[in-house]
Amino acid sequence: MAEPIPERPQRTTAWRLLLLIPFIGTLWVPFYNHALPALFGFPFFYWYQLLAVPVSALIIFIVYRAES
Repeated sequence: MAEPIPERPQRTTAWRLLLLIPFIGTLWVPFYNHALPALFGFPFFYWYQLLAVPVSALIIFIVYRAES
C-alpha cells in the first residue's frame, strides 16, 4: 500500500502584500492618465504602462524567491 503524500503547509506571508503594488498601480487609471512628462516622445500614459510590465515581473520574482 502506498503511503499518503503529506500536504504542503499553506504559506501566507507578508511578502504577498508586495503583489498589490502593480495591481493597484495599473488599475488606478487617474494616477497615470496624463500626457506629461513625456519620455522619448511617449506620453506618460503609455510609458508608465510599459514600465509597469518589467516592474511587475521583478516584484513577482522577489515574492517567489522570498517564499521558496
